Amino acid sequence: MAHGTDPEPQQPSPAQQPRPNPIISQPATVETCQADYAAGADIRQAMARQEARRR
Repeated sequence: MAHGTDPEPQQPSPAQQPRPNPIISQPATVETCQADYAAGADIRQAMARQEARRR
């Protein structure tokens, strides 16, 4: 038999809560963009190799 009370809403777990976005929390500068581009060089090379194999 129900008691007539509504169940309490469940709180979202920490994994479900939104996290601050580091991309918009920092200003875009030439230096940070250059560092980001340089950090992705190996990924771009791997993607280019994969693309070349498909052709």
